[in-house]
Amino acid sequence: MAGMGTIINVAAVLTGATAGILLKGGLPRRFQDILYSSIGLCTLFIGISGAMAGMLEITEGTLGTRDTMLMIGSLVLGAVAGELLDIEKRLESMGEWCKARFTRGGSGADNSFVEGFVTSSLVFCVGAMAIVGSLEDGLNHDYSILFAKSIMDGVLSVVFAASLGIGVYFSALSLAVYQGSITLLAGIVRPFLSDQVIGKMSFVGSILIFALGLNLIFDRKLKIGNMLPAIFMPLLLQFVL
Repeated sequence: MAGMGTIINVAAVLTGATAGILLKGGLPRRFQDILYSSIGLCTLFIGISGAMAGMLEITEGTLGTRDTMLMIGSLVLGAVAGELLDIEKRLESMGEWCKARFTRGGSGADNSFVEGFVTSSLVFCVGAMAIVGSLEDGLNHDYSILFAKSIMDGVLSVVFAASLGIGVYFSALSLAVYQGSITLLAGIVRPFLSDQVIGKMSFVGSILIFALGLNLIFDRKLKIGNMLPAIFMPLLLQFVL
């Protein structure tokens, strides 16, 4: 059944977030802070490894770089498109709606609701596994990639929820919409997504994951949500060039 991979992924996030929320209640604040820093480091190095894999190459024994202009063009064009759409604000508004609808305002636990929702939504949705896994799910009913992703997302959701709270629970909604849409549209978009283009999309996505890590560790407010269209710019540039 098409979409089963996303269903499994969503279930893993919900299960992990539930465990994290239960764990959060018994954790002192200092442990919550160190968990938050740890997940920031993990996110940072996941992004670095993916970016370096996409950017570095060895030619005749010499280490060099590739796709530098693609990276610049994708990030600039994607950031402009995302800023015009104001994706980050829409994500925050969605988080605020969920917070108002499903929680009681005023408690300290709810102060990080939107941050947990937005941050975990971006972490779960940015990356090659979400795109490639959803395509395989939609085209071949192959859930193996999304199953592996589900295990990783489940573990991450435990840590996120333990440090950021119940907002992480609702990131499953973003995940379902994002991956579900790719799965449903797989037959339309797959002919245009060669392995080379998917690799470039993964490269750009890894840079955004790295930026997420910066936000988590240094408490910066880079608008990663507004940069999301950059992931799809290599596909657009393929047609233009």
